[in-house]
Amino acid sequence: MAEAPADNTIAIVGAGIVGICAAARLSEAGLKVTVFDRTGICAETSSGNAAAFAFSEVLPLAHKGMIAQVPRWLLDPLGPLTIPPTYFPALAGWLFRFWRAGASANFDRAVTAQTAMMKLARDEWMQLMDASGTRHMLREDGCLELYESDAEHRASLPSWQVREKAGIDVHHLSQQEIAQYQPGLSERFVRAVFVPGWCNVADPAEFGRAVWQYAETLGARWVKDRVTAVEHQNGVQRLKLESGGEHCTQKLVIAAGAWSHRLAAMLGDKIPLEAERGYNTTLPTDAFDLRRQISFPRHGFVISPLSSGIRVGGAVEFGGLERAPNYARSKAMLRKAAEFLPGLKTTGGKEWMGHRPSLPDSLPAIDAARAPGVYYAFGHGHLGLTQAAATARLIHDLVLGQKPTMPLAPFSARRF
Repeated sequence: MAEAPADNTIAIVGAGIVGICAAARLSEAGLKVTVFDRTGICAETSSGNAAAFAFSEVLPLAHKGMIAQVPRWLLDPLGPLTIPPTYFPALAGWLFRFWRAGASANFDRAVTAQTAMMKLARDEWMQLMDASGTRHMLREDGCLELYESDAEHRASLPSWQVREKAGIDVHHLSQQEIAQYQPGLSERFVRAVFVPGWCNVADPAEFGRAVWQYAETLGARWVKDRVTAVEHQNGVQRLKLESGGEHCTQKLVIAAGAWSHRLAAMLGDKIPLEAERGYNTTLPTDAFDLRRQISFPRHGFVISPLSSGIRVGGAVEFGGLERAPNYARSKAMLRKAAEFLPGLKTTGGKEWMGHRPSLPDSLPAIDAARAPGVYYAFGHGHLGLTQAAATARLIHDLVLGQKPTMPLAPFSARRF
């Protein structure tokens, strides 16, 4: 039997970017933090993202015109969205909630919540980067979103107007102006929008490990093991480990990404979390002279400049956690990228697939569980890196019993 834990002990399940930011903030507060992860620090989904601090993305996916494009996308098995026919029954409930989230009655509430979250995220990241000595890894080059017709650009204007109303600076560009922001693009792009406040990090895996090193200096430790079960007994959280051991702690944060709902269910909370399987290919650094992140909304992918290469990635595939990767999807994006950037060298790349933990309304679960002493920090979808530091601050507030820095009702784990 494991010994009774000390009052200041807390465990975090998941060493992705959300989990390690929480570890840093809780360690700063004097708690004894132990992080459990089956693989490593930022070794899975947090290593393969587009490296973006997407502070301008205040519109949930259901409000960004995605619902209208779903039928067209589904006709292309290698397009921006795919759902294997055999997975539709399992996904039906999530899709229904996603459709409901897109209703106009939910629009203002969702945008207000995301806008507040993004403002907090920017402030918290700047503070955490300064504390952890990682500010030098920040790139403030903006993002360029590209359109192939005037009609496509006009269709995007309502979403840009919402962002501008939220205080986000955007610049609409003509075809003649695009090359000033990114030379070498195909002439098929006739309009663009430049978002100067968009930021990226040099490399998400290296950045995450650097933040973790800061948490380690404060006493946080990492255990390489998979948590197979959690239970709450007599005010103590018991974690059962794949290695056969058990870990007891006073408090627990579940930040296990797309696997989090399985642990939440063991504590009595049924949360409609799905894994959006995303793909990318990271090419060598000399593959193209990429000045900043560029986005192709009609095609559902982005190209990001990293210190470790040029990353071509995106798309959404719903297929659960067990299905084998379909790397034909990353190859399809790479072929399109070569069309859009005629000088792109497409050889020597490394393919990757990861699971984005997504809730139907694109807002994360940041909440106390039914079980006392347990807290949820998951479901960020495409915005895990962007919102990690804000989530860490809110978890810090919950764990320490302080008034949350911002209202948490929109992020309730029981809102569904």
